[in-house]
Amino acid sequence: MFEVIGLEGGISKKIVEKALHNKIHVITPNKALISKHGDYLSKLAEKNNVNLEFEASVAGGIPILRTIKEGLATNKINKIYGILNGTCNYILSEMEKTKDDFSNVLKKAQQLGYAEPSNPKLDLNGYDAISKVKILSALAFNIRIPKTKSLMEGIENISFKDIEIANQLNYRIKLLGITELINGKVFERVHPCLVNKNSYIANVNGVMNAVIVKGKPVGESILQGEGAGPGATSSALMSDLLSILRGNIKYPFGIAYSKRKILNAYNTDNYLNSLYLRFEVKDKPGVLSIITKQLAVKKISVARLIQIPNHKNKTASIVIITHKSKEKDAQNCIKAIKSNINILKNPILIRLI
Repeated sequence: MFEVIGLEGGISKKIVEKALHNKIHVITPNKALISKHGDYLSKLAEKNNVNLEFEASVAGGIPILRTIKEGLATNKINKIYGILNGTCNYILSEMEKTKDDFSNVLKKAQQLGYAEPSNPKLDLNGYDAISKVKILSALAFNIRIPKTKSLMEGIENISFKDIEIANQLNYRIKLLGITELINGKVFERVHPCLVNKNSYIANVNGVMNAVIVKGKPVGESILQGEGAGPGATSSALMSDLLSILRGNIKYPFGIAYSKRKILNAYNTDNYLNSLYLRFEVKDKPGVLSIITKQLAVKKISVARLIQIPNHKNKTASIVIITHKSKEKDAQNCIKAIKSNINILKNPILIRLI
């Protein structure tokens, strides 16, 4: 049975549950359903000796799930990251290419069918990508699907100005999904990142997806391809169907439900990273010192500082690249700075990788 309704629960869950109870194999591209109810449904599939296949739920036509379950089965994977949402990647690539701003490029993406015409929010705010990250975590680390809240930010606040400044600094902006093990805890996140223009991931453009797997002994493996669309989705769905037709009953997440561990989540407050910070301010004496003093209070040191004045409007953009600092300190610093009357807009924070 194919389930392609796409709800995270409701009728999608009911028909999959009923099929598995009745010993019917199930194929679904529904990442929302699997990321929320995958543990329960996989246990049900194992109990009834049928397959639950969901290759199309992550990265479209890229066979990343089967690669982890089979091709990399003997490896100890410690990190997976990549571009998991083609809509966001298209928008960011097109903004750089056309020098247009977010709202205009979004309209173009909707016209081309890359973004939902009525409500593209789930793509843009990171929800779509974080669902995929949770599935990757379960498969890569042989764990139950993490239920804890993850760090999730989308691209709605990224403007062409950020893309232009990043380009001058030899970076590109990409929305990345990342999951890794840190001191035996799982750390999942989706957010815009500044990536070096010479890196592989920086040069994956348009609607393409790319997934990078790090493990031992294989080292680093890269898979790239169409992340969405009828061709990519049908390719993944048909591969699941062929797997079932071959007659092999397989564990949905690679190993038995009973052998999958439960891991605690890494404390996001301790996330250590360099930051890109952009402040839109009144162009007047003392404003820069207000920002740098708050950074100093939170023990965030400045690696690079750029001022871009707008003499006509008597405003300025202040861009700061920081040395590595804790997430909690950065958020508290932003909160303190943006309350000042000389700060004209909410500051923009983009993490570097």
